[in-house]
Amino acid sequence: MFIHKIDNELSLKLVDLGDAPRIFELTDNSREHLKEWLPWLDYTTELKDTEDFIKAGRGNYAEGKTLNAAILFNGEIVGVGGFNNINPANKTAYIGYWLGQDYQGKGIMTRVARALTNYALDELKLNKVEIRAAVGNAKSRSIPERLGYVEEGTIRRAELLYGRYVDHVVYGMLAEEWQKK
Repeated sequence: MFIHKIDNELSLKLVDLGDAPRIFELTDNSREHLKEWLPWLDYTTELKDTEDFIKAGRGNYAEGKTLNAAILFNGEIVGVGGFNNINPANKTAYIGYWLGQDYQGKGIMTRVARALTNYALDELKLNKVEIRAAVGNAKSRSIPERLGYVEEGTIRRAELLYGRYVDHVVYGMLAEEWQKK
C-alpha cells in the first residue's frame, strides 16, 4: 500500500474501492468547475464509473504504469494526484492532478506536485518528470512554474475538451535540476 505523508496537513494514499464514494461525491460536487479543463467528467456520471477508474488504476499500479493517489487534507479526501503514466524504459513520469473546488487556494496542489516530483526523482530514481496543462489553465500552469519546472514547449491541439481543442504547455524537471533546488 502506498501512503506518503507530505506534511502535518497533507498526505497521499493509493486509492482503493473504499474511497470511491468520497471521490465520486467530490467529482460530482465540483463537476462544472472541473469540466473547464478535464475531459472525463461526462464519463463519470455514477459511482460505478469511479469504481471502474479505481480498479483500472490499481491494476496499472501493480504493473508499475501509473499511480493514482487520494489527496488527504486533514484526513479528508479533497482530490486525486499522481502519475498518469510512468515509463520505466525512459525513466519518466507524467504528473496529473485535480482538486475539489472548495479546496483551492490553500497551496495543496503545489505541495502535492512537489512531493510527487520528489518521489519520482528520489525514490523511483527517474530522470524526468513532466506536467502538462492547457495553455489557458493559469491555475494549473502556476504549479510547475512555482516549482521551477522548465517550460519546454507547446503541443498544439493536444486535447479535445467538449467540442473545442486546447493546446498544452509541457513543463519538465530533470533529476539533476531538482537536486540543485
